[in-house]
Amino acid sequence: MLRSISAEWLKLRHSRIGFALAALPILSLLIGCANFYFNQGVLNNGWYSLWTQVGLFYGEFFLPILIAICCSYVCRLEHLNRNWNVTLTAPVSIASVVLAKWIVVGLLVLLAQVLFMGFYWLAGTLFSLPGPFPMETVGWMLRGWYASLSVVALQLSLSLRIRSFATPIGISLCAVMLGLGMYVAKLGLFFPFSLLTIGMGALNQNELTDAQNLLFWTVNLAYMLIFCSASIRRLKKRDIATS
Repeated sequence: MLRSISAEWLKLRHSRIGFALAALPILSLLIGCANFYFNQGVLNNGWYSLWTQVGLFYGEFFLPILIAICCSYVCRLEHLNRNWNVTLTAPVSIASVVLAKWIVVGLLVLLAQVLFMGFYWLAGTLFSLPGPFPMETVGWMLRGWYASLSVVALQLSLSLRIRSFATPIGISLCAVMLGLGMYVAKLGLFFPFSLLTIGMGALNQNELTDAQNLLFWTVNLAYMLIFCSASIRRLKKRDIATS
């Protein structure tokens, strides 16, 4: 496993994935801050009002896109020049290959979350928002990261199967719209992209009930296990000669 993770990091050393990790959180902050600035007459709850704006654009749209980009990127090299033949015959288990990619993308998303929180604090400071920095937002960030791991598992299963770099990203955009519909229909706790919205508190900052909180953590864990297991099982049965 450690060898597989190390190999994934080596593939990212000279990549441009860092640009996406910084650019998408910054872009979401700029859009959210602009909306907050021009609607301060209505958005008068300080730090929390700012979070509703930046969290909406980031958690609902830009973070899922970032996850899809990262998943496509970590599978890109294997899809080139029939490199799956080399990967699947390497002296490491198939599970290590899949889980290493899942862990690395999860760490990249965590880095993006930390950057987003830093930019959020900076924006609130520049707006001279009253009151102390709300520590609840740190909890929402961590909860959103946990929810993102199930989305990572889903997107990774698509990127492992689909050779195209852009197609899984396009599917992610469609899933975002579906997730928003599921959330509005009060079924958000049963769909990965809606769970991401709930985790980030992008549309509703109210506390989850004990039952909802248990369901949130359990369903996310179930999705992680299901999608990672499906990816491992498919690669084990895959004919490497046609990879």
